[in-house]
Order: sequence, then structure tokens, then C-alpha cells
Amino acid sequence: MNTILPCLAAAAAALVAGSAAAQSNMVKLGVSRYTTHTQTSGISGIGVPPGADADTNDATTVIVVYERMLTPNLGAELVLGVPPKIEARATGSVAFLGDNVLSARNASPTVLVNWHFGAPGDTWRPYLSAGFNYTRFIDIQSRIAQDVQMKDSFGWAAGGGVDYAIDARWGLFASVTALRVRTKLVATGATVLQSELDFRPVTYSFGATYRF
Repeated sequence: MNTILPCLAAAAAALVAGSAAAQSNMVKLGVSRYTTHTQTSGISGIGVPPGADADTNDATTVIVVYERMLTPNLGAELVLGVPPKIEARATGSVAFLGDNVLSARNASPTVLVNWHFGAPGDTWRPYLSAGFNYTRFIDIQSRIAQDVQMKDSFGWAAGGGVDYAIDARWGLFASVTALRVRTKLVATGATVLQSELDFRPVTYSFGATYRF
């Protein structure tokens, strides 16, 4: 994990530095729907009945994106957002515990390389994206455990989208991105509970763009 933050810092520095061949910069402000398709290893611990499990909800947040065009078709992008609140509800043999047995916010800076089709100045420019995502879980709360720890996640990100130019400066965008986000959860209360979660999130984003 000690190598992850330096990698993110270096990637962010590369975005700011850009290159001599850069064509333009773009800032995007939008709304993102963070949908989870969580699979878990189940919940294990002393006194926990077999079949105990949990599921997670979806969330909506605000994102800010900076893209630096390195060539007319290749861009490097940094995606930041207000950490969405993800809540878990008990399922399986512990479904009686109900909703919101656990909640956490996930700070997820993502670095992407975008390949834009078409040419600068086109009204519509679709693109494909690939890169990596770092997720840190913060503000973790649970009503059934006094202390909850969730391991940070580092994984790939891939997707695509489209930019629509209203004029030379302003425009709109829409994008879809799949992320690899996995964590190990350890909750300490009356007993020690453990689970591994694979969130398999897909984000659906749209908003406004500004070129400069």
C-alpha cells in the first residue's frame, strides 16, 4: 500500500504537467450514480449463524473531472468526487437485523487514459477509457459493532463516454465506468465478525464541460 499514494501523486503530477503537444484542457462537473453489485464471502465469526450475509445500496454523488489532452485523440483524466455514503443491510440468516447495519463513505480518486474518436472541433466525440482506481473507506459506522476496519482497495477502471460541444468552450458529457473495488472487513463488538466484499461498482455520470 505504501506504493499506491506515490503512484497517484505521480499520475496527478503528469496530468498537471501535460505535454508540449497538448491541445486543450477540460474541466467537467457532474452527477454520478454509484451502483454496487456486491458479492461477499459471507459473514463469519463466533456465534454467527451459517448463511449470514449482507448487501449494499447504491448512492449518488457529485464529481469533478480534469482532463489534459496530450494529443488530438489521447487525454489523461483525473476524477474526484464527494465520497458517496454506502449502506449495508443484513441478509440471509441475519436478515432480522434489518437495514443500515453498516455504513461507510468511499473516497475514490481515479486516473484514466481516454482515447477520443473523431477530431478536435467535432460536435460529438465518443471515447474509451482505461486506468486505475484507489478507494479508501472513511466515516465507517455500525450499530452492531464498536470498531470496524475496512482495508483500502486498489484496482483497474475501464469505461467510455461521449462529449457534446455546445460551442468552443461549453459542452455536455455522459460516461459509464466499471471499477474493481474489493475490501476485507473486520468488525469487533460482542464478537469478531469478518467478511470480504467485492463491490463491483459501475458509475453512470453526466454533466457540463468547460474547455480552456
